[in-house]
Amino acid sequence: MKMMTIREAISNALREEMDRDDDVFIMGEEVGVWGGTYAVTRGFYDDYGERRVRDTPISEMAIVGAATGAAMNGLRPVAELMTINFAFVAMDAIVNHAAKVRYMFGGQFTVPLVIRTTTGGGRQLGATHSHSPEAIFAHFPGLYIACPSNAYDAYGMLKASIRDDNPVMFVEHSTLYQKRAEVPVDDPDFMLPIGKSNIAREGSDVTLVSYSKGVHIALEAAEQLEKDGVSAEVVDLRWLRPLDTDLFIESFKKTNRMVVVDEGYPMFGVASEITAQVMDHAFDWMDAPVKRVSAEDAPLPYSRELEQMALPDAEKVVKAVKEIVY
Repeated sequence: MKMMTIREAISNALREEMDRDDDVFIMGEEVGVWGGTYAVTRGFYDDYGERRVRDTPISEMAIVGAATGAAMNGLRPVAELMTINFAFVAMDAIVNHAAKVRYMFGGQFTVPLVIRTTTGGGRQLGATHSHSPEAIFAHFPGLYIACPSNAYDAYGMLKASIRDDNPVMFVEHSTLYQKRAEVPVDDPDFMLPIGKSNIAREGSDVTLVSYSKGVHIALEAAEQLEKDGVSAEVVDLRWLRPLDTDLFIESFKKTNRMVVVDEGYPMFGVASEITAQVMDHAFDWMDAPVKRVSAEDAPLPYSRELEQMALPDAEKVVKAVKEIVY
């Protein structure tokens, strides 16, 4: 095991997969000479050359469209989009092509494509660059959505994503790149299974469900709640699709109360889906309504103070828990 940041874990996973399989290559805006928007691919251009580290025009539709075609023809592209906000420009390529080709051709084609991108607020980038719209992409069957919260998960989930024959949107939170965790780098075949979530903290009084940065918010809230005698279990979804319904339902049946932490908007979001699943599968175990702690239902402000007010935090989670526990 080696202590790494999420940035280092992702970079290491990419290198190991590129060394293992010559069909794996990287493409995107400034991924080569510049080394990527968040320096994940720094040094890759010198080590692998322009054939396998390809700088592209500033056109997300072209990036994903070309990557989809390359995947259909047997390569394993890792396409980088600077932020998930720019994925809106490539919606047709992502939703109507990458996600549907395998189904529409009856399995004659596969699309082993990974789209790496970043999400989330907290960096004062304004309304158009600070979305957390993962739920939009999770809406579509045929597309996997990975949302790691730590370096260990990012490493194992990315390696699994690159080796899978289905398209994966690998969504990294832009404020977590410096978070550190131990990573099993001595095992080149270490992978975490696609579609399996994790218990990040065990508890007995309430279940906190989240993903990506929301897991850290939930863990901070759990620490505060422990001082008040409330034992909170934290479920890290890891994947929004496939969604591991069984684990958070099992946790809910143990605690009988739930708060979902979601940096996306409250309308039609991840928290809404989790709540619906609990209603469908565990209604008889419910001792209180499921609470949602989401971003405010408004475009994210540019002002740092207003931005922080609009986003979920531990205090909001603690307040929501106390409303259903006491």
